Amino acid sequence: MNRLLLATYPKAYRSRRGEELLACLAEAYPGRSWPPPREVAALARAGVQTRARAVVEDTTRPWWLDGFHLTALVLAALALVPYLQDVWHWALHIDPGRHAIAFDFSGWYPWAQGPETRTRLLPYGLLPLICLIALLRGKPWIALPAAAAMIYAGATFNSSTLFGGEGVAGLGYYGLGTPITAHDLVLSGMLCIVCAALAACRPGRLRRRSSYWLAPVVLAMFVAGSLHVISVSPTFQRGLFALELTALIAAWVATTATGDYRWLIPVAAFTFVRTQAIIAEPNGFMRSLPDLVVLLLLVAPLPILAITARRQRSQALFD
Repeated sequence: MNRLLLATYPKAYRSRRGEELLACLAEAYPGRSWPPPREVAALARAGVQTRARAVVEDTTRPWWLDGFHLTALVLAALALVPYLQDVWHWALHIDPGRHAIAFDFSGWYPWAQGPETRTRLLPYGLLPLICLIALLRGKPWIALPAAAAMIYAGATFNSSTLFGGEGVAGLGYYGLGTPITAHDLVLSGMLCIVCAALAACRPGRLRRRSSYWLAPVVLAMFVAGSLHVISVSPTFQRGLFALELTALIAAWVATTATGDYRWLIPVAAFTFVRTQAIIAEPNGFMRSLPDLVVLLLLVAPLPILAITARRQRSQALFD
C-alpha cells in the first residue's frame, strides 16, 4: 500500500528515490502497510510540491498555456460528473430502472424508449467524456468538436432527437452549489472557447498526460453506476464536495511551493461557472450547508491563491 503514496510524485522522482523512500517507511513503521494519517498527509503534500516544481521547471511551454489546459480539463470533468451513471449504464447496456438520473429510462439506441420519453441515440455524458480523454492526451482538436456538440445539444434540448430531451435535462449538482443542466450554456461555452484556444496552438506544445489518469474516471463511473449513487443524493454531494476541497488544497500547495500563477486559471474558471449558476438559480442550493458558508467556500480560494502566489514570488526575489 505504501507504493500508492508514491503516485503523487513525478515518474522521474519515483525512479531515482522511490525505493529509498519505501525503505525509509518500512524502517520507520515496521509491520505496517500504511503509515499514520499525519505521515500520509505529509508525503502527499511533498509529492504535490515535487510534481509542481517539476512542472514549473519544464520551460517547453508557457505557464498560461498549461493553465488553459488545466482549465479545460476541470470544465470537462465538471460537465461529466452528473452523467457518470448514465454513461456507465449506456456503455454496459444496463437498464437502471428507478435508479436513472431523473430520467424515465437511461437506455440504449433507438429502441430505448420509456413512457413519455423520446428516443435518444446517445447519452449526453459521452460528449464531456470525449473532451476529457482528448484533453488528457493533449489533442484539443478532438475535444473542440465534442465541446461544440455540447453547446448544440444544450441549445436544442427541446427539439433534438440525437440526445433526447431527458439525455440533457438531468439535474447535476456540483458540490454544494446550484444545479447546472446541459442547457445552461455557460459551462459548455467556456469549455468550447478554451478548447478552441488550445487547438490554435502548435501541435505537440500541450502536455500529454498518462492514460492512467483515466483510472479515477472509470472508478467514479463504476461507483455511480454499480452502486446507484446519483448526483442528487446527499452522499454524492458530500463526496464531490470533499473531492473539490482536496483539489483546491492541492492547488494551494502547488502555488505555495512554486509561486506560479498557472493553478489560478482553472480555479478562476471553476469559481466563475459555479457563481454564475448560483446567480442564475439562487434557490437551487442543496442546503447541506448554509448559503453563506457555501459562497465563502466557493469564492475564498481565488484571492487566497493570488495572494499566495504574489507572496511567494516576492519572497523569491528577496532571497
